[in-house]
Amino acid sequence: MVEKQITVTSPLLPDIEELNKYLSDIWSGKWITNNGKYHRQLEDALCEYLKVPYISLFTNGTLPLITALQALHITGEVITTPYSFVATTHAIWWNGATPVFVDIDPATGDMDPERIEAAITTRTTAIMPVHVYGKPCRTKEIQEIADKYGLKVIYDAAHAFGVEVDGESILTSGDLSTLSFHATKVFNTIEGGALVMRDAETKKRIDYLKNFGFAGETVVVGPGINSKMDEVRAAYGLCELKIIDDAIEARHQVAIKYREALRDVEGITFFDDMPGVKHNYSYFPIFVDAEKYGRTRDELYNELRQHNILGRRYFYPLISTFSTYSGLPSASPENLPNAHRMAESVICLPMHHELTEEDLNRIIGIIINK
Repeated sequence: MVEKQITVTSPLLPDIEELNKYLSDIWSGKWITNNGKYHRQLEDALCEYLKVPYISLFTNGTLPLITALQALHITGEVITTPYSFVATTHAIWWNGATPVFVDIDPATGDMDPERIEAAITTRTTAIMPVHVYGKPCRTKEIQEIADKYGLKVIYDAAHAFGVEVDGESILTSGDLSTLSFHATKVFNTIEGGALVMRDAETKKRIDYLKNFGFAGETVVVGPGINSKMDEVRAAYGLCELKIIDDAIEARHQVAIKYREALRDVEGITFFDDMPGVKHNYSYFPIFVDAEKYGRTRDELYNELRQHNILGRRYFYPLISTFSTYSGLPSASPENLPNAHRMAESVICLPMHHELTEEDLNRIIGIIINK
């Protein structure tokens, strides 16, 4: 069914012996959190790998979103997308701001820049787009709008680890970019996250905010929270970083197989790689046209689950349909036709660097043999 074999040159999980050396050193040194040496080493290593000037590590991927809004003093209204994981909008809500939803570009799943200006009011202070599935937003257009109206731009780049456009990191777009290092991500620290910023002064402020606002033993400069990454997870991240290129290439081969096998299946579509973009193959969404395919998205989803194949309907339901947000004027379905269409047709197929040929043939066989 699928001809090309997956080949890798090294193990794709962190080496347990190497990790044990880190853990032994952490235990013997008795410094397990609060900006330890492995925390600092991982920040430096990630700056180099990701081609970014400054990075600050967090204990999960949601707290960087909350802290980014705090660091930039965002209030009023924040223009964002309904097609994302709920943490994107929850962070806005937790900061006392109001999310304003705009529709997506059906070609990418990202926020459609052509819908932004119509959503701007006198209360708008920021735009929070998402690089959905790691596909870069139209950052130049978004920045032009932000500059025109004096708005901040915070990118939810949870899916965009290592993504580049024409050799430049996508993470340097906007004022700040946030990352998630959850166990489901391409690069993970089991739980974790980060904020990417452009200058040392912003990093200093963010480092204060994630440590209760402390700027010294007895000086508190702001109402911070506790969101520091510990040494154990930092050490795991250092191990993970050593295998990340092989892991991404293995995922690339999985994407190639899916595309080769499914390209001519009527009623099934998917995204191809974008020209000039270094992708990380974080997800492989397919979109089911029930009329052409002969089965609904949920019928296929349920059949996969019956065979213990756990696809995800990312992102369904839309954030704008949840009770907290559904009453907002911008949440009206008439305002978000593309987002609703995508949410109601998507299944993200299993995507991991340890998927075997047998795994892939089983997944593809269920989709093809209707």
